[in-house]
Amino acid sequence: MAFDAGMLACVIAEIREKSLGARVEKVFQPERDEIVLQMRSLEGGKRLLINAGSNNPRLCFTAETKENPAVPPMLCMLLRKHLQGAKLTDVRQAGFERVAILQFETRDEMGFSCMRYLIAEVMGKYSNLIFANADMKVVAALRTVDFSTSSLRQVLPGMTYELPPKQEKTDPLTLTRETFAALYAVAPRERALDKWITASFLGISASVAREIAYRAANKSDAMVGDADAEAVSNAFFAVIDTIQTNTYTPCMILDRGKPIEYAFCDLTHYGESLERQYFESAGQLLDAFFHTRDREQHIKQRAADILRILTNADARIRKKLALQRAELADCERGEEYKKFADLITANLYQLTRGMSRAELIDYEDYHEDGTFGTVTITLDSRLSPAANAQRYYKRYNKSKTARIELTRQIDLGEAELAYIDSVFDSLSHAETAADLAEIRDELYRSGYASRMKNYALSRKPSTPTVARFRTTGGFLVLCGKNNLQNEYITHKLAEKNDYWFHVKNLPGSHTVMVCNGEEPDVRDFTDAAEIAAFFSKGADATNVEVDYTLVRHVKKPAGTKPGFVIYHTNWSCVVTPNEERVMAMREKK
Repeated sequence: MAFDAGMLACVIAEIREKSLGARVEKVFQPERDEIVLQMRSLEGGKRLLINAGSNNPRLCFTAETKENPAVPPMLCMLLRKHLQGAKLTDVRQAGFERVAILQFETRDEMGFSCMRYLIAEVMGKYSNLIFANADMKVVAALRTVDFSTSSLRQVLPGMTYELPPKQEKTDPLTLTRETFAALYAVAPRERALDKWITASFLGISASVAREIAYRAANKSDAMVGDADAEAVSNAFFAVIDTIQTNTYTPCMILDRGKPIEYAFCDLTHYGESLERQYFESAGQLLDAFFHTRDREQHIKQRAADILRILTNADARIRKKLALQRAELADCERGEEYKKFADLITANLYQLTRGMSRAELIDYEDYHEDGTFGTVTITLDSRLSPAANAQRYYKRYNKSKTARIELTRQIDLGEAELAYIDSVFDSLSHAETAADLAEIRDELYRSGYASRMKNYALSRKPSTPTVARFRTTGGFLVLCGKNNLQNEYITHKLAEKNDYWFHVKNLPGSHTVMVCNGEEPDVRDFTDAAEIAAFFSKGADATNVEVDYTLVRHVKKPAGTKPGFVIYHTNWSCVVTPNEERVMAMREKK
């Protein structure tokens, strides 16, 4: 999985085809290392995303919209100043490197026409975004590189932009078949073919190299010595011709519906066990591949404090429950303590102070031959026999009280653990900063966020924004993504004759189908149940049981945690959640 030079060439071909001559309308910076240029041309509006992060760097058109910070970062303000209204006149790839140079025609402070450049280096952890003037002097960079960081190349304002240092590899776009044959002839026979390709040629990712090896030798893990030189040459240049002729086949590999790999060409070496999905454009491919990954990374970055609170609370509760269960197991010996005390009392005449143990007749252990068994009782030699009996009676009484209290505490701990689990599930469905703010607010109200002492004073409570869907029959379905939204939907928005859905015995969202006095069709019930199942901990399961009932049967016990409800009259159904179907039902913002 890598955004290689071939993928960049595919994206650049798409940009040249659809957006040359387009004007920049707006500039956004939704993330610290991500810029979005909203452009408009005769073909309509396009959003060009440039991600220079270390995890998911890429350049592509995107249909995704993200929440932008209230105060734009400095780089965003600078790009707005220089690029808003600018026309994209050229975009090119620097050789076969993962560097794209976007050229804009704009006007300077005096009103004269000038050129500006935006340079995207999509190179993994070395990715960067650089803004340069007409003389290719660096004006600003997402990440400045000084002498302490690199002695080979510096990226500092005022310096002339230089390409990254060249690698000791061959550019495949300038390669001839004769040169390739000569290189292949001296390649180590015992070396993996895909490793030799990635080590010898620029800009080819591991997945594309394995595809070349598979096409040449019918196996992706072939050695150099396993493949015929002509077959390898034909497979290699078939991929290179795809780039040179702009005949790309954007392809994504899915494992049980989850994207695991992508490339600008067809990836046949995964076989029939995994699903292959094709796209009309590189932008659609990259949007589909990175949509879930970006959201998970976004949540992980912005919700670090919530994760810390939840993880610490979860560990604390589990440790406490383990100790309590051990104590409860020890309480099971209460009847044994009473038995020991009774036996000591019945045999006081046989016992004397100073004894450390006593073997007494166990009248409960009757044998068929008319005899009784014996039991050995440990005594405290410092106490009298009567005091030893009282000591066992006290342990018996203590175990009775402890059993009742420990059972109550364990029930409370398990309920608290279930609540923490529900907040973890809410976090997995959070999509915006507002969703995270609601989860923080919920934790503060529930007493978990003790470090956020001024949190309640720092913000005013806002009306929760819930997800809205439309079923096949047109019925509105409301779905909460956290416990505050769940309570708002169930107890504020829903009418008593609306239908309420929730996954059975798992953390999940409250889902309400608004009926307005009508009776929905069976298909509508199935749609609402699929939405409830998808927004739950069972989203990846095949058959998920969902309970549903009228809202009037759903009650919230006094003093319980946010989102906790009880219901006694309900129906159940089994559905298989499908992300594509659920997202198709969702109303656009």
